[in-house]
Order: sequence, then structure tokens, then C-alpha cells
Amino acid sequence: MAKVKKWIESRTKKAEDEYDEAKREFEMAVGKPFINFKVELPEGFEDLRTQFLSLENDADFLRELHDLIKKRLVYEKRGLRRTS
Repeated sequence: MAKVKKWIESRTKKAEDEYDEAKREFEMAVGKPFINFKVELPEGFEDLRTQFLSLENDADFLRELHDLIKKRLVYEKRGLRRTS
């Protein structure tokens, strides 16, 4: 019975992954392109964990991030890209 449960769970996860990939491809083709990335809490800011986690849904933060991305793209478009 455990083998069957494990097989079903693995199939469900695979189906979810395939669905997520198809959904992303569709959204990129039909809508505006987007990126997702992981941002870790900076070292030394562990005491601000709650505030850090709230940034994900903070409209002001997201607006600032959007402005930063626009500035970076304009910067790169002008050929002024920094080398890290």
C-alpha cells in the first residue's frame, strides 16, 4: 500500500510541475513577460524577519522594485551595463 501511495504522490507532483511550466509558458507568450527570483534575508537582519517577509505584499516596496528594474533596463539599453 505504501508503494502505491508513493507512486500516486510522485505522479501528482510531476503533473503539478508540468502544469506550472505550461502555465508559465502560456503567460509569457500571451501576457507580459515576468521573472521570479528568490531573495534571502540579508545577514545581520534576522531580527527584522517579520518586516522582511511582509515586503512580498507591500505595494510601496513593489513600486520601488519596479522603478529600480526600469532604471536598470534603461541603463543597460544605453550600453552602460556594470560588470559585477
